Amino acid sequence: MRRSEVLAEESIVCLQKALNHLREIWELIGIPEDQRLQRTEVVKKHIKELLDMMIAEEESLKERLIKSISVCQKELNTLCSELHVEPFQEEGETTILQLEKDLRTQVELMRKQKKERKQELKLLQEQDQELCEILCMPHYDIDSASVPSLEELNQFRQHVTTLRETKASRREEFVSIKRQIILCMEALDHTPDTSFERDVVCEDEDAFCLSLENIATLQKLLRQLEMQKSQNEAVCEGLRTQIRELWDRLQIPEEEREAVATIMSGSKAKVRKALQLEVDRLEELKMQNMKKVIEAIRVELVQYWDQCFYSQEQRQAFAPFCAEDYTESLLQLHDAEIVRLKNYYEVHKELFEGVQKWEETWRLFLEFERKASDPNRFTNRGGNLLKEEKQRAKLQKMLPKLEEELKARIELWEQEHSKAFMVNGQKFMEYVAEQWEMHRLEKERAKQERQLKNKKQTETEMLYGSAPRTPSKRRGLAPNTPGKARKPVAASTCSGKKTPRTGRHGANKENLELNGSILSGGYPGSAPLQRNFSINSVASTYSEFARELSKASKSDATSGILNSTNIQS
Repeated sequence: MRRSEVLAEESIVCLQKALNHLREIWELIGIPEDQRLQRTEVVKKHIKELLDMMIAEEESLKERLIKSISVCQKELNTLCSELHVEPFQEEGETTILQLEKDLRTQVELMRKQKKERKQELKLLQEQDQELCEILCMPHYDIDSASVPSLEELNQFRQHVTTLRETKASRREEFVSIKRQIILCMEALDHTPDTSFERDVVCEDEDAFCLSLENIATLQKLLRQLEMQKSQNEAVCEGLRTQIRELWDRLQIPEEEREAVATIMSGSKAKVRKALQLEVDRLEELKMQNMKKVIEAIRVELVQYWDQCFYSQEQRQAFAPFCAEDYTESLLQLHDAEIVRLKNYYEVHKELFEGVQKWEETWRLFLEFERKASDPNRFTNRGGNLLKEEKQRAKLQKMLPKLEEELKARIELWEQEHSKAFMVNGQKFMEYVAEQWEMHRLEKERAKQERQLKNKKQTETEMLYGSAPRTPSKRRGLAPNTPGKARKPVAASTCSGKKTPRTGRHGANKENLELNGSILSGGYPGSAPLQRNFSINSVASTYSEFARELSKASKSDATSGILNSTNIQS
């Protein structure tokens, strides 16, 4: 049973209880039977009126819904016809209320589609009118009063697109012809004297009508000017024009110009030869001046290439850099390139400075690494070893931080620009990983060379025997006493090599005791100080490398002993 039926039954029960309750009250009061009937009639009347009123309201609602359905169906049919779509069909059985809601929703949707189509039609007509006026073409034939179909709109869009392409093509042709016309007029010293010529040369390019007739007239005008130019151009006049242009470009003083005034008229062979010599002299002067300017710009270009971390391929891409024909066009190319590079550097200055800081820190780190692996550094008694080790440890911590910061900033930059940030022709993090890997390989190579050298020395000593080596003289130490054997402690500490054996038992025992004392930090019973600089893979790159170096630095600081054995291990 539906919930509404349950509520109806509950209403009847409630009414029945109310009437029974009323009868009980009337009996207790002692109201006579005839008055009870009257009172019951009043109750009945009130209930009936209330129910009738409610029924009337609901009937009115039903009528309104039915009327709305009828209106919506009519409007929907009209809209479907205007929009050239299939009439709306309700799927399955539905209630009056749901049908009215569905129809009203569909009508609103159709109205929106109609409005959008009309708006797009209006916009397309405006574009068509503007393009047709510029191209001098008839307007697109479409009924603006009716609602266009989707196919009609699509065809209209394609038509407008074609008009745009035609405009772009004709405009490109117009600009090209106009440029050639202006050049011819300048060469002929011709001033536009007709209204058409003034429209072409002097008026705004956007205002010029790009009709086929105008384009044909432009081509005809260009042919006429070129013919006049070829007819009127003579060798001498060409040389004179060239001289005047060179005077202006080189800012030749007036007195120098007056010195060759005698050859500025006529066309004899002597004059032609003198004109050619003057042209050659001015061209050479122009070349000399331009060469100086261009060479100065090239120096600045190299500086910006370095600051922008350009690879060799990127530098070679600017072919004019190697050109030796020092012309004005070459100067313009260099000027444009330096402006582009300056703008590029300023926009990305913060990133480039970050990379530069990493490069400087890396070079300093490599320098300290080189010093750390140099056995001769232990001849220094001025306390610089501890300073260098502290600085090296500081750099080990600084490099990963710099790399992580740069990595985050570069990733953000790459997302914004949708391209890779390159350093010396590589992605920055690949470049960093490559530097670490090269450093690791160099350390590994040096280690293998030391091991091979020690192995060969050990094999030689085992075969032939060898007297213990003594370190070179140091400032502040007493000179070697002839005939007196020295303990091999210094050799073990400074050279980083095994002490050669002088005897089977005594020397070995003494060496072991002394080496054990030094390796343990000078305190009996201490564990030997060890350091491991190996990097297992380039995948971990600099982070793991830095951690290994940091551990080794802490171990050195704890022991307080820096010796060649530890550094070379």
